[in-house]
Amino acid sequence: MEKVKVAVIGAGSISDMHLQSYQQNDRAQLQAVVDFNEARAKEKAEKYEAAAHYSNLEEALADPQIDAVSICTWNNTHADIAVSALRAGKHVLLEKPLSTSVESALLIEEAVKQSGKRLQVGFVRRYDTNAQLLKQFIDAGELGEIYYAKASCLRRLGNPGGWFADKERSGGGPLIDLGVHVIDLCWYLMGCPKVATVSGNTYNKLGNRAHVKNLSFYKAADYDPSKNTVEDMANALIRFENGASLFVDVSYTLHAKKEELAVKLYGDKGGAEVEPELSIITEKHDTILNVTPQIDKLSFDFKQGFQNEIDHFISYILGEKETLSPVEHGVEMMKILCGIYESAQTGREVVFSS
Repeated sequence: MEKVKVAVIGAGSISDMHLQSYQQNDRAQLQAVVDFNEARAKEKAEKYEAAAHYSNLEEALADPQIDAVSICTWNNTHADIAVSALRAGKHVLLEKPLSTSVESALLIEEAVKQSGKRLQVGFVRRYDTNAQLLKQFIDAGELGEIYYAKASCLRRLGNPGGWFADKERSGGGPLIDLGVHVIDLCWYLMGCPKVATVSGNTYNKLGNRAHVKNLSFYKAADYDPSKNTVEDMANALIRFENGASLFVDVSYTLHAKKEELAVKLYGDKGGAEVEPELSIITEKHDTILNVTPQIDKLSFDFKQGFQNEIDHFISYILGEKETLSPVEHGVEMMKILCGIYESAQTGREVVFSS
């Protein structure tokens, strides 16, 4: 059986989802773990039975045994590593977001074209069962024309700190970290229309609220309560060339009663909620129906979503499937995210040329 030999670059927390998913795929072989912290690279390599570990990226990319890489590093390193990997002849699975600027995203797109290698953007929500099931309903015309969508991912206390809270490395806060997931999920289900205009706001009012006691939350390995240069929350109205619109709001911290995750789509024949649970709204015999699909998990299955994404990537490399998240979609998403930040900074709507 043909096996794809893979290296995972970056041994932080999200790398575990990639490593264990490759380990569970019988057509993938973990060849190496790469991290500038050699002890961490070695630890992860031993844990997941990878053949080698590297602390030097150039040495890893020069390894002829490596066919493909998963890039799980800081956002501001995505473009340089992806371009280098593609030029070294490796296929690439690149964690979201594609990069931290439109310019660097376009460099990745050009490198994909020049190298002839395959790149899949890590929009993991697209690969989950609930999203794919709803996509079947949408593609069959069950919802009709989707003209409006709304997405919220609100944490009341949830700034991970570390590199997530360092704008230079992350490119931003909850918008580029959390918002990218829910914006992309809506955009994908809407058929990926071209963005026309963006009007957004960002707020830096509460900081990381490290003083709060008695409520735990995820903290990055390099968490430092004294450092935070990203926004607390962001909201935006995104208009598309086909006339559809999307409203989104996201936060790391907010004076909210509870956390909120909601993704909703509205069409002229029906509607749907993807989060907090998959539900389809329709009409039959002049009666409105709320339809609940009978599936194992109605909300996003984090572990299974990554397994589906990795399995699809391997099939994509082997020429059996097309990716659900090509580099072009990653570029368009960077236009949206950067447009929101630009609009917030200038106080004006950003208009994109068609």
